[in-house]
Amino acid sequence: MLRMLYGRIGVIRRPNAVFRLLYPISQMAHPNKWQQIQIHMSAVSSYPRCELTSVRYKVDRGKFSQVCQEDIDFFQNLLDCHRVILGESDLEGHNTDWLGMVRGASSVLLKPKTTEEVSAIMSYCNQRTLAVCPQGGNTGLVGGSVPVFDEIIISTSLMNEVENVDCLSGVVKCQSGCVLEALDQHVAEFGLMIPLDLGAKGSCHIGGNVSTNAGGLRVVRYGGLHGSVLGVEAVLASGEVIDCMSAMKKDNTGYDLKHLFIGSEGTLGIITKIAICCPPRPKAVNLAFLGLQTFEDVLHTFREAKAKLGEILSSCEFIDRSSMECVELNLKLKPPIDPHPFYMLIETSGSNSEHDEEKLNMFLEDSLGSGKVSDGTVACEPSRMLYIWGLRERIAEALIQEGYTYKYDISLPHKDFYRIVEDMRDRLGNSVTRCCGYGHIGDGNLHLNIVSKEFKKDILNLIEPKVYEWTAEVNGSISAEHGLGFKKRNFMHFSKSSNAIKLMKHMKMLLDPQGILNPYKVLPET
Repeated sequence: MLRMLYGRIGVIRRPNAVFRLLYPISQMAHPNKWQQIQIHMSAVSSYPRCELTSVRYKVDRGKFSQVCQEDIDFFQNLLDCHRVILGESDLEGHNTDWLGMVRGASSVLLKPKTTEEVSAIMSYCNQRTLAVCPQGGNTGLVGGSVPVFDEIIISTSLMNEVENVDCLSGVVKCQSGCVLEALDQHVAEFGLMIPLDLGAKGSCHIGGNVSTNAGGLRVVRYGGLHGSVLGVEAVLASGEVIDCMSAMKKDNTGYDLKHLFIGSEGTLGIITKIAICCPPRPKAVNLAFLGLQTFEDVLHTFREAKAKLGEILSSCEFIDRSSMECVELNLKLKPPIDPHPFYMLIETSGSNSEHDEEKLNMFLEDSLGSGKVSDGTVACEPSRMLYIWGLRERIAEALIQEGYTYKYDISLPHKDFYRIVEDMRDRLGNSVTRCCGYGHIGDGNLHLNIVSKEFKKDILNLIEPKVYEWTAEVNGSISAEHGLGFKKRNFMHFSKSSNAIKLMKHMKMLLDPQGILNPYKVLPET
């Protein structure tokens, strides 16, 4: 079974990005949702064009060839002319990340449709020593999905076919360019769900999710992609195709090579196909929005949620007052309860609505009765849940309205989870306009966000490497789910030993000896 996950595309432009919002045609019967998404994305339309990444961060270009007319002729003969996009001015949205933080200068974008075309492109680029930048939905936050210099962009946007859905095993096989939300809606027809949910689900690609080992909102329930992804197909720098497309949940035959490509951010190979195990789609979903007075109350409530909700707990999110204030001020959204220092979103998913509601109500009664939760509301209607989730998922959008955002995606022990926000506030003082924290309390992943009216090197120097040193001191991780990309690569040593980094470099040299795959990303310079 082949099905292309195409739909109606809405394009919203700004000086340095193009957002493509892809939804199945059936969704257009709900114009209110479409209008909401348009407003959501257009809110960032006025963000100023950033300077070139190579200038801001003083990076030297690698010893790669430059694209010539002969190369263009090859690509146009291989692909249809309309799948070879030329000119830096026409690639603004592909050269720049959606936050306007990093910008490259590519003048060539290729849109293959098949693994064979990707293979031919890579084989040619390897012979010519032409650097390439694989790109999915370009929703990354660490500069991993955009070129640094003039790398050829290989977009997977046309590789969006679903090959098969096995209803018995729950395994879906698809190309890497399927949009996450569209793929989830497709498997819903078979009573399944993709075990990954992100704020960028309307535009991110499943291949990009796998390449960055994206986490998202439901890791507390379904675990990470290293467990959900059963197989991958990837193209190496040489053009060789590595077929690891097993659909078996048990396959203990030698080295499990698929894990090399999960989380390597396109530096070891370009993922072209994926086999992912999908759990049954829940028949009953409830969402509680809670207000709490102290972070200790947050930790207590999380412990109680795990103990009392057990198997139906599907998400546990945390928002501080500063983050919510930003959403209220810049997006004009109002939370359903009065202001509190801290908020939690707790979602349950199951197959029996009466059973789930009973467990959730008992948990909430106990939490309110103990005084650990001051106020709260519960939603089970899709429209109300969508609104409440918007309060959490649109924080990044709200922050952009206030200026330049220094974003940090870190994993921390729960006891230290919020202390770094307080310490950074004390350290930065009035030099910044906002320092806030939110994220996935269920799996220990904090999103620390610091805002100034514009990018300032002095502020960056106050934050880095201090935030990474702080994280290392409590045995956390400097990258929880966003990856290292370009922006974090030189800080890898705060989370990985020198021997581990050395081995990674050996693996890169083995699989990509000329370093043409997504250069300047993931691995440190020295």
